Amino acid sequence: MRIAYRAETLIDAHLVKDALERSDIPAFISGEYLTGAVGQLPALDYVAVLVPEASVDAAERIVREVERTLVEARLAMDESDEDPDATHPAFG
Repeated sequence: MRIAYRAETLIDAHLVKDALERSDIPAFISGEYLTGAVGQLPALDYVAVLVPEASVDAAERIVREVERTLVEARLAMDESDEDPDATHPAFG
């Protein structure tokens, strides 16, 4: 198994894992239960998504797409936080 993604949050790890599995790439979250031990600290360097060695290249493409989507969503949320009348994209 190789690390395909180092997660900033546990939710991000699950989003990547789900995207990989939808593409028939087996994925495993390593360190998932360590986040409870560190409390409110960021999960970075504790939580990673692992894939089989043979799936690394395909996984990298999917991880890049999920990361791009996460960045866009966070930017949209930041912009809407600045404008109290804006609607959140997820809520229409």
